[in-house]
Amino acid sequence: MFWELLLAIIIGVMFGTFTGLAPGIHINLVAALVLSFSPLLLLYVSVLSLCAFIVAMAITHTFLDALPGIYLGAPDADQALNALPGHRLLMRGEGHAAVACTVVGSLFALLLCLIAFPLAAWAMVIINPYIHAWVGHLLVGLITYLIWREATLEKRVWAFILFSLAGLLGYSVLDLTLSQPLFPLLSGLFGISLLLQSLSENTKIPAQNKQQFRYPFDAAIKPTIGASLVGFLAAFLPGFGSSQAAIVASAFLKEIKEEGFLILVGGINTVNMALSLATVFMLDKARNGAIVIMQELLPELTFTTLLVYITAALIAGGIASILALKISRGFAALMQHIPYKTTVGCVIGFIVMLAAIFDGWKGLLILATATAIGTVASKKSIAKHHLMGCLLVPVILYFLVH
Repeated sequence: MFWELLLAIIIGVMFGTFTGLAPGIHINLVAALVLSFSPLLLLYVSVLSLCAFIVAMAITHTFLDALPGIYLGAPDADQALNALPGHRLLMRGEGHAAVACTVVGSLFALLLCLIAFPLAAWAMVIINPYIHAWVGHLLVGLITYLIWREATLEKRVWAFILFSLAGLLGYSVLDLTLSQPLFPLLSGLFGISLLLQSLSENTKIPAQNKQQFRYPFDAAIKPTIGASLVGFLAAFLPGFGSSQAAIVASAFLKEIKEEGFLILVGGINTVNMALSLATVFMLDKARNGAIVIMQELLPELTFTTLLVYITAALIAGGIASILALKISRGFAALMQHIPYKTTVGCVIGFIVMLAAIFDGWKGLLILATATAIGTVASKKSIAKHHLMGCLLVPVILYFLVH
């Protein structure tokens, strides 16, 4: 059983690496395939091994999914806010440092949340009955504060307009029956719009520094703790994901700079996934697709099973940290040898192709609309976090209406 579980974890790391690096390919898709083929797979392996595979894949994905957003401008839902600071570091020759920050956040936050796992599980039971009463109002207040924080009245008006447009688009998109609704939505708002701006400014990617990244340990403490706290909320609030949690944290954490923000978002993403296990164990509620499928495979989550999951998460996190840094160095070496316009053209073409494959003309229409909104934000120099209205508005409506 030990060797079977270890092999399942290693294979999970391999699949998580693939899903993390491939834009538009999500762990939920692979987990759903595992469920579909489970009658055949269970002839050869235990159900616990299949679940350990999913845990390892999910944790690994959170370590690797920053790379497409930073190097290619194709972020997924959990890394959308990393696209802009990551791109800025890339343009300074520090793309590898940007990835390293997300890895630091993921690894430190994973260790911290697993150490505090019993406390987090107990807190979920205490907080859960009261959560629906105040989350919607808290988010409305938070958004109002973020818009009011803009420097001038003109910027505040534009921030409100862009937040509203992104929110209307997000609500409309999520109300449609689509294969991958978030891919064209977020790729347009945060990816292609950013790449088009770089093209218009004749940007060139400088030589990348691939040396060992060093970041002051004390400077990483604040974003790591922040990631653990808001990642805890994201783990058991329905519809409240990593990106929404990052907006909440960034509103309260001051002067953490670009590197600190990358640590924050990387950590939130991993904590959200890891503490989803506590949600299932304590509340018997699954908050993401991979966990739902694990529940279907193994409905009864015992304490022993939970320990296996935690062990799988730790092993996967350790291996994924090394893989992310090694692959990042490869990306950094490759980027400086390819003409930037060629790179951007290929990336945009790839995103357009995937949007068409996933959702046809609807995907292309969403991509074009989202790109237009993101481009206006760039032209008006409005902070891109306001565009997260595409995900925040549906969440607010969920909590205020239900």
